[in-house]
Amino acid sequence: MMRLALGLAAAAMLAGAAQAASLDDELIALEKQSWVAWQTHDQAFFARFLSEDHVEMQGNGPAGKAGVVAGVGGACTVKSYQVDHFKVTRFGPDTALVTYRAAQDTTCGSAKVPSPVWATSLFVKRDGRWQNALYVHSPAQ
Repeated sequence: MMRLALGLAAAAMLAGAAQAASLDDELIALEKQSWVAWQTHDQAFFARFLSEDHVEMQGNGPAGKAGVVAGVGGACTVKSYQVDHFKVTRFGPDTALVTYRAAQDTTCGSAKVPSPVWATSLFVKRDGRWQNALYVHSPAQ
């Protein structure tokens, strides 16, 4: 009986680890898709990807969803980018933080976008799907 209980506990732990890895992969994939959408000016992606109460910290202060979606279609040219060093931190079943390093060759108007940076994306699960509620980045040392 003890072996059966231990076996069931081990199976539950393995299933939980697989589920956690699956969620990590899902959130990292969403974040990578956002970079493709940024490069291709895909405003429709960001309209789905961002939560209604999304906040993005920018140099001139916080921007909401409407401003971010409009900015994606704006005057920025993303020649190339690279994202790596992903880490997912879960705060509960419906809240997770994705941190990573991003480097990009991007110009908005005549200004170069800082690169590389450490990026932070906060995801919340609402209406059965993961949505980005916060994005901020800081220059990497």
